[in-house]
Amino acid sequence: MTIKAYAAIQAKSPLVPYTYQEKPLGPHDVRVKISHCGVCHSDVHLVDNDWGFSSYPLVAGHEVIGTVEALGSSVTHLKAGQRVGIGWASGACMECEFCMRGDDNLCVRAQATAVGREGGFGEALTVDSRFAFPIPDQITSENAAPLLCGGITVYAPLRVYGVTPSMKVGVIGIGGLGHLALQFARAWGCEVTAFSSSADKAEEARAFGAHHFVSSVDQAAMESQKNSLDFIISTVHADLDWNAYLNLLRPDGKLCFVGVPQSQVQIGAFGLIAGRRSICGNPTGSRHQIHEMLAFAARHGIEAKTEVMPMSEINAALDRVRSNKARYRMVLKA
Repeated sequence: MTIKAYAAIQAKSPLVPYTYQEKPLGPHDVRVKISHCGVCHSDVHLVDNDWGFSSYPLVAGHEVIGTVEALGSSVTHLKAGQRVGIGWASGACMECEFCMRGDDNLCVRAQATAVGREGGFGEALTVDSRFAFPIPDQITSENAAPLLCGGITVYAPLRVYGVTPSMKVGVIGIGGLGHLALQFARAWGCEVTAFSSSADKAEEARAFGAHHFVSSVDQAAMESQKNSLDFIISTVHADLDWNAYLNLLRPDGKLCFVGVPQSQVQIGAFGLIAGRRSICGNPTGSRHQIHEMLAFAARHGIEAKTEVMPMSEINAALDRVRSNKARYRMVLKA
């Protein structure tokens, strides 16, 4: 079957119409007819080869919503016509110790949806059915798409690092990831503080669930937050004074990176030792965590705030993400 898609022919080039031949379905595979695909900042990094491993032609896109069109011979948990979502991961070995214990997102043989294979900027996608997740009826497709990457990226750390409802959680950056982190942390039961250099985001941050808003460029405001937080999620790509944020943590507090700063993170050892604080990170979540996250989002009304554009306007959508103008996630509609 010939699949129509949009591909970058070289780094930083506009995407152009592109066709490729679908590979035969394996026993565990499904082909999904795409209705929506989110545009994540990671897609920009892949298109622009910011990470140095992109190969071209490149069909990006890994926040996919669609319906099952065809099923491999061993697929029994999905059915034709069912609405499913696909995120960053599209496969794993399912045999190693990490897969066996439910941490398939840590598998060294994990397959990414748009790395070394075609992603979701097209009309259809073939994927291991075990990485295609039923979408709850309560969540619309345009709001569900970003949950498959942005949503699980900020949900998983709450689970992995044992965040409890009694904790005070900070979120750095009120953007595509941050606005979801505020919603999840608030629904988790935590007291939530938003940190942003954009003072005009204060009202929106509170609407997304923040109890408090702190301007990160206001030194006095930052000083007032010292030793106040148990867990901080950093969603930004900018280089910040990370030691200043470390000082906001209470003893045993954690600074967790889910956004990748442009430069190496510099942290003084004394700030870690004195309060038994730590820094950590987290990739996308496991299959179990994605199922759990979708159910949690449906139960608590958590959804991405999106701007929807036709798939044919994919370059305009990429440019909005590239220039940080999206409020807050771009979603393409087929």
